[in-house]
Amino acid sequence: MISLKQINYALRIGKTLHFKKAADECFISASTLSNAISELEKQLGFKIFERDNRRVIVTKQGEAFLEKAAAISLEVEDIKKISQLYAEPLSHKISIGMIPTISPFLIPTVLPRLNRDYPELELQLVEAKSHELVNQIQNGEIDMGILALPYPIKELRVLKFWAEDFFWICRVDDERSKTHKITARELDLSELILLEEGNCLTDHVLSACNVSYGHQHSFRVSNLSTLIQLVKGGMGTTLIPAMATAELVDNDLALRKVCLGENSPHREIALVVRETFVAMHEVELLANIFSEELKKNCRAVF
Repeated sequence: MISLKQINYALRIGKTLHFKKAADECFISASTLSNAISELEKQLGFKIFERDNRRVIVTKQGEAFLEKAAAISLEVEDIKKISQLYAEPLSHKISIGMIPTISPFLIPTVLPRLNRDYPELELQLVEAKSHELVNQIQNGEIDMGILALPYPIKELRVLKFWAEDFFWICRVDDERSKTHKITARELDLSELILLEEGNCLTDHVLSACNVSYGHQHSFRVSNLSTLIQLVKGGMGTTLIPAMATAELVDNDLALRKVCLGENSPHREIALVVRETFVAMHEVELLANIFSEELKKNCRAVF
């Protein structure tokens, strides 16, 4: 009889395409993993993987098996969560993924409330890019994700809890910093420093300004803190979301922020989960908590 353990082993190999890495992630030896897969393939009557000393390839039959195996694994995880429906809310383990342009600013805002009101909650936080989080949610690797919209969410459920504008960040000696709002037409796009191309925040900035990617700077920056340091160093100006201004700008006397005067909101933040997620009442509770705490600390657009 095929076991769930064998299914999970096969799924891990399918993800890593490497027996040793898969074995390490499953906390077993490579020989134990290899024997389990060999026994599984014997029971199935076909090979899931072609493998030699250099590489692992998923066979056509293996692809079909792994697709079914992923669905089974997801259903099993949902079954395990049924008990949560009858437990105290937020009194167990929950895994949440966040993108890097949200996590450093949302986590310190909401954690004090969660720790105070839900001391039994065990949060597992994962930071990754949007497409990685969407895949992890769909595959059941994490319970839910926090993403910035618009973004292609596929067949996932979306609970929006925050909407905000972008702020233009410049040095205090910039004459344009004396205004309260600035339009995209008033910006010097040649001096605008953005995150690396393909980052969803950069896509949202470009969309808000109705411009395309491409400027004179060749920086490949992956986080907002570095952008701010480049602005302080006189390398240009940038645009960041409202939730990031308190930590990165407001207490820095060398910088000024000016609201981007384009159609609002410039981005929305949402909790994203599978449609079949069993503890939807907890997702809604978290969305309400996040919204309430952000409104206390950040500038919202609703």
